Parts: sequence; C-alpha cells; structure tokens
Amino acid sequence: MKARGVAPRRRLRAATVAVLAIMFVGAAVGFVGFLSQLHGTEIKPGGHADGIVVLTGGSSRVSDAVELLAGGYGKRLLISGVHPTSDAADISRSLPDSQSLMSCCVDLDHSAVNTRSNAAETRRWAHERGFRSLIVVTSNYHMPRAIVELSHAMPDITLIPFAVVGDKWRDEPWWTSGATFRLLLSEYVKYVAAEVRVHLADIGLDLMPEAGDVPGGSLVPRRSATAQANRSGY
Repeated sequence: MKARGVAPRRRLRAATVAVLAIMFVGAAVGFVGFLSQLHGTEIKPGGHADGIVVLTGGSSRVSDAVELLAGGYGKRLLISGVHPTSDAADISRSLPDSQSLMSCCVDLDHSAVNTRSNAAETRRWAHERGFRSLIVVTSNYHMPRAIVELSHAMPDITLIPFAVVGDKWRDEPWWTSGATFRLLLSEYVKYVAAEVRVHLADIGLDLMPEAGDVPGGSLVPRRSATAQANRSGY
C-alpha cells in the first residue's frame, strides 16, 4: 500500500520538475531572442519620415530626437510623456541651439504615463496631422516593447526605429553589471506581457484595458527638463 502511494507522488514530482525545466529553458531562449533585438550602436535612420516621436526617459532620448528633427528626418517632433508641470521653455533651456525648432516644430504630450498611453497619444497626434510614417526614438532596451505597443495602436503607420544607446551600455557589457541585468530582465518581462496582451486583443480578448505598465520616464522640472529626461545612463 505504501509503495503504491509513493510511486504516483514520484511521477508527479518528476512531471512538475520537467515542466518547470521546460518553462525555464523557454524563458531563457526568449530572453536571448530579446537581447538579439537590442542595438549596441546608434544607427541613423535610412530615410526620412513624416514625423518623429520620442518617448521620454532614459539616456539622451530628447536631445537625440531634436537632432534628428534638425537634420530634416521629420517635419515635426512629438515629445511624449512630458511631466504636466514642464513646458517647451523648460526643454529649450537645456537645448539652447534648438530654440527655433522648439518654437516651430515640437509638440508636447503631457497625458501619457506609460508605454501603452505613449502609443495612444502618438496615434492621436499622427492621425491629426495625416502622418503616414514616424521615426520612433527611445532607448535600445525599451525599443522592442515600444514597437509592439505603437504598431498595435496604429497599424496603418510605418514605424522606423532609432534606438538610443546610453553611455553605460557602451562602457561595460550588460552581463557584468547587476543593475543592467535587472533592467533588461524587467524589460523582457514587460515586453512578453505586452506581446501576450496584444495577441489576445487581436483575437478579441482585451483582458487588460488599462495596462499597469511602468512609466517610460517623465520630464520633471526639479532639474532642467531635458536633463531629467536623460537622467539614466542606459
């Protein structure tokens, strides 16, 4: 009797270990695939677009986006996720050479609080202006998730990624830094969650109408707006 009871428990334990092992291997393979999408150097867009959108937070995103605008890569720039108390003057003070562009060709979005709402506000902005193509500026580790959300929100618009690479990313391999590894692992989990949500929504199962996404960043006026947006080295 006792022997007969032990055998099923062993089989259940073995099956559980096997399932966990398969899940771990699958997650590891997925993480490697996620890392393969991340650019280690900044590459200028191959062509121009109607507009440019930058998602605030991370290393030099805003200044790089303004440089693209100055280079004629787009007609207008949307800075999405600006802190409600910041305005164009706050950003202009940190970019003195771009004040004329800030006054004529830059729009600020104060509504977005996360990547999903970045996508919603960008869609509204692009559709209001009749734009059919956008250059997307954000950090390299954030780009895969940003493209998932943006392409889902506006499948009718062509997206051209411009991945910003932070100084810390250039200076040291990610696997030598515990902080960078945690950042990448966290972003991978969010990326997978976004992919799952989008695929479910595509088949009519929008289980998370208000995604609890972590903000991509905001421009806080305690420091100059652009400096705050570029506060992270990654």
